[in-house]
Amino acid sequence: MAATGIPHFQNDPGVAVIHIGAREFMCIGAKPPFDHPHVFLDMGSDAEIICPYCSTLFKYDASLKGGASNPPECEYHDAAKAA
Repeated sequence: MAATGIPHFQNDPGVAVIHIGAREFMCIGAKPPFDHPHVFLDMGSDAEIICPYCSTLFKYDASLKGGASNPPECEYHDAAKAA
């Protein structure tokens, strides 16, 4: 996978809203092994979307870089793929 792949986000903290810097991304639910099927979500021109599996609300925030989130602990980076 290229270094500029699709950003992944998870909601282990159980927050109501995750602000992200991407309109196209993957939601994995929680960190493995408690993740749900990794779903590709595309906001299109909208500013928010709800994951159909875990009901997490994602809101686009143009001030964040593509793979960044607020809260930052909701960003997911697979250590095995990074090696």
